[in-house]
Amino acid sequence: MTHYHIYGIGAALVDTEIEVTDADLEKLDIQKGVMTLADEARQQEIIAALSDHMVHSRRASGGSAANTIIAASYFGSKNFYSCKVADDDNGAFYINDLRAAGVDYHHNGALENGTTGRCLVMITPDAERTMITFLGKSESLSEREIHPEVVPRSQYIYVEGYLVSSPTGRAAAVKLRELAEQNGVKTSLSLSDPAIVNFFGDGLREMIGESVDMLFCNEAEAMAFTKTDSIEAAADDLRRYARCFAITRGSRGSLLFDGNQMIDVAGHPVQPIDTNGAGDMFAGAFLYGLTQGHDYETAGRLANRAAATLVTQYGPRLQAEQHKHIKQQVLVEA
Repeated sequence: MTHYHIYGIGAALVDTEIEVTDADLEKLDIQKGVMTLADEARQQEIIAALSDHMVHSRRASGGSAANTIIAASYFGSKNFYSCKVADDDNGAFYINDLRAAGVDYHHNGALENGTTGRCLVMITPDAERTMITFLGKSESLSEREIHPEVVPRSQYIYVEGYLVSSPTGRAAAVKLRELAEQNGVKTSLSLSDPAIVNFFGDGLREMIGESVDMLFCNEAEAMAFTKTDSIEAAADDLRRYARCFAITRGSRGSLLFDGNQMIDVAGHPVQPIDTNGAGDMFAGAFLYGLTQGHDYETAGRLANRAAATLVTQYGPRLQAEQHKHIKQQVLVEA
């Protein structure tokens, strides 16, 4: 019987990355730096308006939790993922990516007709990512995609905050957390995006319940979620929601709470070109570190290095061989 380090749940989205300018975003009335949900017609309208940019586009399977689970898998974890794709070309592309990374995934019947979710990721010259997401089949992700028998065989569950935007997705996230708590499995969750926190804060609190074992967020999300105006105040208040947490701070590294003390882990200043997936990569590397028995500081250094490497290239993923190199760098230093 297979045992897993991490059981993740989240939206299955095929990313198309393009380079744009701030003027492009302003012209199309797109809020910079956040994820905005859109119907298929609105997403297609934006793609059509940016058609002269699409020659530079890059396709990659994404979705926040999937990025995290796949990163942890390439670092060496054995993971399981629940998501929902349609019986279309993007769905096949997505499942092949999971399989290539060694991630096991749900098999609850035949794939349904419809459209696999898509995310248009627009990268501005300052490396900031702005996303327009059409959830497609992911909008109907539900408790049906959960495999209850896998939960007790997992060390952690990992839930992406983006699920809060779908009523059935939110219910599935709550159900998975409850199953984990009933079986003594550690719980982890990401806040995902400042816009998600601002619009769905109460739903995120429902997904968290009394408290999760591990919470991931960046500075903007931490302050928005706690309604504070400083990282120190946010960190203090986050203890109400999580027994442990990690706040990412870009080039300044990360601020960690291991349940007893705050740990400030220095970053790796680099010249970023694309920040898409940086938080997901951090969470994947960090959870890999914890599930391998490393302390919080070591896991944080591994995660900082992985995220810093990711933002120097395009796309939400590292190449498979890069994970091994980063591990060698950090764990030898440890």
